[in-house]
Amino acid sequence: MIGSYGPWAKSLNLEKLPSHSFRNSEITDLDAWRDATRKLVAERMGAVDLGSIPKVVVHQTGSFEGVVFEEITYQLPSGNPTKAVILKPENAKGKLPAILGLHCHGGNKFLGLDKICKTKADIPSYVQNHHNTYYEGRAWANEAAKQGYVVMVHDAFAFGSRRVLVEDVPVPIRQGITDFSLDTEEQIETYNSWASEHEHILAKSLFCAGTSWPAVFLAEDQMALSILAAREDVDSSKLGCAGLSGGGLRTVMLGGLDPRISCAVAVGFMTTWVDLLLYKSYTHTWMTYVPILPQELDFPEILGLRAPLPTLVLNDIEDQLFTLSEMEKADEILTEVYAKANASDKYKCTFYPGPHKFDKAMQEEAFAWFDRWLKG
Repeated sequence: MIGSYGPWAKSLNLEKLPSHSFRNSEITDLDAWRDATRKLVAERMGAVDLGSIPKVVVHQTGSFEGVVFEEITYQLPSGNPTKAVILKPENAKGKLPAILGLHCHGGNKFLGLDKICKTKADIPSYVQNHHNTYYEGRAWANEAAKQGYVVMVHDAFAFGSRRVLVEDVPVPIRQGITDFSLDTEEQIETYNSWASEHEHILAKSLFCAGTSWPAVFLAEDQMALSILAAREDVDSSKLGCAGLSGGGLRTVMLGGLDPRISCAVAVGFMTTWVDLLLYKSYTHTWMTYVPILPQELDFPEILGLRAPLPTLVLNDIEDQLFTLSEMEKADEILTEVYAKANASDKYKCTFYPGPHKFDKAMQEEAFAWFDRWLKG
């Protein structure tokens, strides 16, 4: 990725155990290690506080293909209101376990929650194409709700309703865009191309503010979790989260850093810092990176902070975003962490054939994992 400088950069910190790795023999107190290291990660990110739970406004309710839904919004301290959807089985009674569904990146910031859920049959072709490409035609959050869960999906920071609007930035960085209507698929593609390039500006700007993109999306995901947990129809002691790709990254961060997540399923985002440094950083968003942290934890160990809580990792063998040997190394790291935590039965990693995706077979394994740990 950086030519002849790559091996030198790797030698700086990535050829020894990170300083805060639970795999270090001198670290023996799991709870103390977890508490201290979560605080460290929050410091490295530049954690942000979004305040108290905002008022939730319900805009529409209804039923669709076996689930009832609520379309809601809530206002965070900055930006446009966050759109979210709540899904649960028809005729559900009492408190149910809940899953925070975390949508993917997919190079598409115009879309957010629509990538993994639906409340009507008539959806735009570009949304259905996304479902077909990554989820074997399914809106997987709907399928999860049918299994007996309250599922919430919200637009992540910089996506969907939370996206950066071209008309809100200075003219010199609009790349000549003058039509902001986004009424056609061509206009949406133009916006997504612009938003891809704007990632550099967004990440640099957040660094200048003393924070980072991971800190902001994590804070917004935690707020969504708080809204979900506060619902009267949710058993707040049985909360899970899951997502593919960018949603897998968000699962690593939320599952690793928020103790309220009882069960986590990270899909299509598990590797090592070495993989990103030497081979694959060009395939990934700025959402991934936390300065200095690789000195202290390898990437899988962020998710490993949740040990001994149940954790499932689903990988694709031909995933073009990662190097297979480094995905396997990440599995070895998490296996070692969970073994040391005397919780080997709480960790599982499965490799599926094919490219980057979260297909029906993978979804069924994820649902079974949630059933095992959230319904028991």
